[in-house]
This record gives sequence, C-alpha cells and structure tokens, in this order.
Amino acid sequence: MMRRSNTRRGGIRLAAVMICATAGAAADAQQERLSRPYFTEIRDRIPSYNLYGLPGLVDMPTAEMAPDATLGVTVSNFGNTTRGTLSFQVLPRVIGTFRYARLQDSNIPGNRDGDYFDRSFDLRVMLLDETTFLPALSVGLRDFVGTGLYAGEYVVATKEIVPGVRVTGGLGWGRLGTNNPIATVGTRPNTVNGALDPSVIGTGGEANFDTYFRGDAAPFGGVSWDIDDNWRLKVEYSSDDYTIEETRTTSFERNSSFNFGVDYTFDNGTQLSLYSLYGSEFGAQLSFPLNLKTAQISGGNDPAPLPVAPRPAAQINMLGWAESPELRASISEQLAEALIDQGIRLEGLSMTARTATARIDNLRYPVRSQAIGRTARTMTRILPSSISDFTIVLTQDGLPLSAVDIARGDLERFEFEAAQEMYPRVRFTDAVGRTPPVFDDVYPRFGWSLRPYLRYSAFDPDDPLRTEYGVRANGDVVLAPGLEMQGTLAYPLGGNIAGAADDTSTRLPSVRTSFPLFADTDGLRIDDLTLAYYARPAEDFYGRMTVGYLERMYAGVSAELLWKPVDSRLALGAEVNYVRLRDYDGGFGIQENATPEQLRASDAVGDGTFPELNGHVSAYYDLGYGFHTQLDVGRYLAGDYGATLTVAREFENGWRVGAFATQTDVSADEFGEGSFDKGITITIPFAVLGGRATQRTRTDTIRPITRDGGARVSVPGRLYGRVREAHDPEIAKSWGRFWR
Repeated sequence: MMRRSNTRRGGIRLAAVMICATAGAAADAQQERLSRPYFTEIRDRIPSYNLYGLPGLVDMPTAEMAPDATLGVTVSNFGNTTRGTLSFQVLPRVIGTFRYARLQDSNIPGNRDGDYFDRSFDLRVMLLDETTFLPALSVGLRDFVGTGLYAGEYVVATKEIVPGVRVTGGLGWGRLGTNNPIATVGTRPNTVNGALDPSVIGTGGEANFDTYFRGDAAPFGGVSWDIDDNWRLKVEYSSDDYTIEETRTTSFERNSSFNFGVDYTFDNGTQLSLYSLYGSEFGAQLSFPLNLKTAQISGGNDPAPLPVAPRPAAQINMLGWAESPELRASISEQLAEALIDQGIRLEGLSMTARTATARIDNLRYPVRSQAIGRTARTMTRILPSSISDFTIVLTQDGLPLSAVDIARGDLERFEFEAAQEMYPRVRFTDAVGRTPPVFDDVYPRFGWSLRPYLRYSAFDPDDPLRTEYGVRANGDVVLAPGLEMQGTLAYPLGGNIAGAADDTSTRLPSVRTSFPLFADTDGLRIDDLTLAYYARPAEDFYGRMTVGYLERMYAGVSAELLWKPVDSRLALGAEVNYVRLRDYDGGFGIQENATPEQLRASDAVGDGTFPELNGHVSAYYDLGYGFHTQLDVGRYLAGDYGATLTVAREFENGWRVGAFATQTDVSADEFGEGSFDKGITITIPFAVLGGRATQRTRTDTIRPITRDGGARVSVPGRLYGRVREAHDPEIAKSWGRFWR
C-alpha cells in the first residue's frame, strides 16, 4: 500500500509539472485571446467532454452545451473504470447521452467474474444562456433511466470571466451529493448515509422519479482555461465521494477531492485528454465530436449538371415534331440516354405540343430535389422548344409517388439565382392519373451485390460485444412496376453471436432472445427472401403486400396500407402480419411458434406459445426542424399489446439520429432486465466515404438490452420510408440542392 501511495503522490507531482509547463509555454497565446470579444463563438465552439461523455470539466458537469446537432463519442479509462459514451445535442438547449461502463475487480451484485457492466442515460437542459453579466444555467439528470449506479442530479452555472477562462459552480444530489454535503432535501430512497446502497442497484430501465433532487446536496466547481485553439487546462472540486468504487472494488482509493486535466484538440476536432484524479489515479480519454448538420457529403466524382438550354424565340411555335412518331421516339431515346448518364432512369415519357411528362426513377442522389433539378435541366436540352411546361413524376421501383410541375420559362429565368427562388414556382401533386405508361424495355430490372458484412450484438454481460462476420450476396428483380422480388444469402466466416445464452430473466416467450439459435449455423443461409407488391389503390393511398422469409427469424405474410397526401406532414398507416418461426439453419423450413428450445413453458405467459398474428396502426408526423415522430399502437410478437414512440432528427446530408421507447401491458418483472424496450438509432450515409453520390445508408440500433417484450417483426420495404422522401415537405428541406 505504501508503494501505491508513493506512486500516487508522484503522479500528482507529475500532473502539476505538466500543467505548469504547458501554462507557461502558452502565455503569449493567451495575450492574443485577451484582445478578442468576450463572447465570440461561445455557442459554436466544441466543448470539453468530461469522463461521463458530456460537456464538462474532468468528472463534474458544466452548464455548457455542444453546438446544435453535435454527435459526440468518448472512450475513457481511469483506475478500474472504463466508460464509452454516445451523446447528441438534440436541440441547442438539450443534450442526451447513452453510456456503457465497466467496473473491474467488483463485488457489486450482478457482476460477472469480477466485472460489473452498467448502462445509463443522461439528460441536460440549459435554462439560461450566458450573457454579459449572467452565467449559463443548466439542470441535469444522470443515470435517470438505468441501474442507478451513477444516479445523480445537478444544477450548474458556468461563466466566462475573461476570454478563454470559464468558472463553473453547481449543486449536486445523489452521487453528486455525497462528498461534504451542505444541505438535505427530503429523503432519498435506497441510500446509506446519503450514498446509493450497492445492494439495491436494480435491473434498470425505469425512471426513479421519487429520488430526483432528493437527499443530501453537495457543491462542486472548477475552472477551465482555453490557452489557445488547441490546449485547454482544467481543475475541479468533485462532490462525488466514489463510495461504491472504494467499498465494492479492490483497486480504487479516493485520496483527494481535486481533479486536474489537460485537453489537446486536433485540427479535425478530435480531443485527447489526460487526467490526474482523486489523488490516486491517472486517466485518459479520446473524444470524437462531429456536427451532423454541417458534416460535408462528398460527391466530387459526379458529373457536373447540364446547364439550362434557353429556347430560341423563333422555334417556340414550331410544332411539326408533334406529328412525327419517328421524331417523338428519337426524343425519348435521347432523353433516356442523357438522364442515365446523370444517374436517373427514364421510365416513361408523354408529350403534347406544349407539355411533357417524364416518369423517372432516381438511382443515385440521396435527395430527390437534386434528381428533379437535373432532370428538368436535361429536359430543356432535349425536348422541342414548343414545350413550355414540364411534369416530372417521381417513382420508386415503378410505384408513382408524386408529380412535380415546373414551367420551362422559370428554369430559364432563375438558373443563376438561389434555388429558393424556384421553389415557390414549383407545384407538387399526387401522381395518380398523371403518370405516363412505362416503356416496354424498362422491366424486368435486375440488381445484385456481393459484400463482406459485420453483424454485432452489444451489451451482453458475459461478452459486451459479440460479432459475426462473413460474405453476403443481395439480389433483387423488379418484375413489373410495383412487383419486386429480393433476397439475401449470407455465408458466415466467424464470430461468437451463437455463443450468447438464451436469457432467462424474461417470463415471455423467446421471440427475440432466442436469436443465438438462429446464428448457430456454419453454412450458407437465407437471411430473407420476399416477393412484394406495391400499389396505388386511390389518390393519397399506398398499399403493400409482402410474402416470404421476412427476416432471419420469421417468415409469413405482411400487408400494409398508408394514407399520405403529397403536401401533408401527417401520415396514417396500418399493418397486419401473419408470421411463423423459421428453422434455425436458415433454410426453407418453417416451425411452430413454440419449441422446447425457445420457450420456458413453466414461466411463459399464457400457454407458453406466442401468436401468429400481430400488427399495428401508426401515425407519422413531421414536426419541422428535421424532427420526425412515429407512434405505433398494436400487438407485438410475444402477444403483448402496447405502443412505441419514435422521435428522430434528420439532416439534409443523410445523417439521422433517433430514439424509441415501447411500453406494453407486460410488467417490468415479466419483461426482465431493462423493464421496457428502448434504444437509439443512428443512420450513416455512405456518401461520407467520398466519391460519387449514393443513396446507400447504414442504420444501427443501440438497444441497451434485447428482450422479448415490445418486439416487432422486421419487414423490408415498409411504405412510409419510401413514400415521404418524394413528397413536398421532405423535398422542401433539401431544395438547396435543386441546381446541383
């Protein structure tokens, strides 16, 4: 122990020398900062992320926020604690966080071989902006939906007193109220001497409203100094006494309330932080902030858009071409060839002496506005001068989605103006009754790909990250407009997902927790194989019927009806599914929805089986500011009834971050660990990799724990995602790309 203590004192001295040396070397840089305005770019700069993955000092929070739409990923380690955090600046004043932590050498109930793994969510709201005389003021909840290991609440203020120097002071409850408390507010349940009792750390998932801002309250504070654009020094006084780490682990001691840190920010925004903590430990952290709103999407290898071709006045009234079938056919061929070079397929074209309607399928561009603009400009170069009005019908695999009316004269007048000058002159209508016939040679259409794949399963306490990797072949054929067959073959080469245990903490049928049984195969398997038919039964209505092997676990039939006017932010839908379990080997076999391997009949709800029929009614609404909401109400795979609320923020460049929560008639005890289904989704546009524009994306779901309650079947090609991208409210958001 004496040797360990000497090491700690030596570490503190080294940290002090490092901070003093850095401060002395940066004195000249600070003089330049003193000449700047006090509040220049305060809200636009990337903050320092603390060890909990939020804007803060070292371990303590500040009142600061990241720039709006910043996605922050941090990985840190100190002592026996490792934390990985994902934070998102949901709104300029609201930031949310998901955290996964590992405590080594622990005897906390629920540990696995001495390691305890914890999942937690945080939320912080800024109440007041910083002004010339007043500090920024924020309130935060830490681990408010989790096990309670890190649970705490705080009110904190931060003020820049001179350029680059910010002072923070706050009052904390829960863990943040355990070191030298100065007041007590009521009684906080599940605590011993003001600190969380480790023996009552729960399975998590439920908000503990009766504990918020209750119990002992303690002060914390600190100072940060931005020496220049790269270096930052921090010192803080911590109000967390780390009782759990000291009493329930064998490798942590808290000898001081003061922490010290230094950040270095690289030119790309990545931050490296080094810390001296609690008089006994050294720590390090890497932070990767990315602003999704301003993230650039490369398309440098795409061909330049064609310029608008003004019509010679003498040719505007030349109509002879309209009576020549040969000329009309030649015009269609020329337009089709010109558009395919732009990544757009011409599926049909109808023309009169003064109007032209082009039916197109956008094959390349992530946003429809860019495809509309390129199609319109190409039409000005190919179509006869007498045609003054264009209609562009947007389709998806032959399904008409919307019709866009554009006056040719407006294209000629506003080509060199901002795209927003064109938007009020464009009209969006439903495509029903306005769609030209499909060319004979468009369908059937084939497509395929062969790529490596990586599937992962996170947060298994026995192995926090399980993976499966291999080769995957995708194929699709559009047999006729709206009739599509698609399938995926996978050949796994390795991984350990199959080694995950079928969790027994849930009393529901194993509709999802038995997935490892479906991964335990070495040969070629069918991940999905479906035949789908899409139709327009009436104006504003869309229909889908899908049959086949819908996903890795289930086969069956799925039917969906969607009501979505082309100019409306609101959509309503209904889906019904009849499903059966597939055989584990990934072949063509079908089994009953109850097997000895999957069901724990003595504990299962009802008779130990789960129903074949499930479905939902859904409401979708575009809130504006990039926010979309979806509410699904109905019956889930395990036979439970309830609702799922999804809120997502989307950006013009294709990034998307969302969160969802499902509550059903299943109790927390029946659901098992996690109490109810919830998670975060992140969609990454492949265009960030550079090169040509592409519509390909990857969506990952971060679900703290997979359970059987609130589970839905995965059906490819659901309607809302296909339809809304071609409608007015969505196109308006990206209209700035009309001329690109």
